[in-house]
Amino acid sequence: MKTFCLIKSFSIIATAAVLTGGCVVRERIVYSAPPAPVANGEVIVTSAPPPPVEDVYIASPGPDFFWVRGSWAWRGRWVWEPGRWIRPPHHGAVWIAPHYENRHGVHVYIGGRWN
Repeated sequence: MKTFCLIKSFSIIATAAVLTGGCVVRERIVYSAPPAPVANGEVIVTSAPPPPVEDVYIASPGPDFFWVRGSWAWRGRWVWEPGRWIRPPHHGAVWIAPHYENRHGVHVYIGGRWN
């Protein structure tokens, strides 16, 4: 009888522990400083971008559109921005694609822009 009560008590405690063990929810909040701007849309980044992703080239929506190839962009981390058609801001504008440079061991991302 004593053994049965001991087993029953242990079973109840073990079942309660299993059922309530999964009910704890913890949220992890991570704060990070924004990337440090350098100049002219340049940002110091933590690493080189990943290898390029194969871009999907789609038909132009019109004769005055320019195809901007997909590229990695820095948004606090590397994010792939797929290729897209855009209109130049004025006739004769030249697109300078976003790119990355390593300057004396410092990683710098330079965003794309019209010139």
